[in-house]
Amino acid sequence: MASFSLQEPVEQFLDRIASAEPAPASGSVAAVAVAMAAALVAMAARLAHEWPKASEVVERAEALRSRVATLALADADAYTKVVEALRLPPDSPSRAAKLAAALSGAADVPLEVAEAAGEVAVLAALVAQEGNDRLRGDALVAAELAAAGARGAAELVAINLAGLDDPRARRAKDLAAATLPR
Repeated sequence: MASFSLQEPVEQFLDRIASAEPAPASGSVAAVAVAMAAALVAMAARLAHEWPKASEVVERAEALRSRVATLALADADAYTKVVEALRLPPDSPSRAAKLAAALSGAADVPLEVAEAAGEVAVLAALVAQEGNDRLRGDALVAAELAAAGARGAAELVAINLAGLDDPRARRAKDLAAATLPR
């Protein structure tokens, strides 16, 4: 697996995504999208000088950005374990258990992304409504990115838990639905 760093240039990160390596992929991309959404929320709130809640929103958005950025790396690591389990011989006695454990672990990361995305979407809507009107577009783009990240992450949870009656799949789906505009 190709490892990556959030310190590398965007073009290099895009090249890694486009490569034949299985990671980073959709989970990392969803996490980065949500982190970018949180960054937009922080910027738009930071420039809403007349808004009393601005500093509180900036602080929360920055915390979410940091949390979700680390999930981009965690997702790549979790998926690496899935690939390793899939590479075990089909007749290996431990393959099924290792694959089930790896898929379960791979569902946890996008669930966390969906949880953070829901919060970022709420903050973005708040900034769009109450922040600086000139930065409303930034807040709306943040809301859309967060919603897309939540929906994508929810699908990954469902895929990783396919065939299981696991409450995490329902939770992720609910989180994604909550980011849709009303």
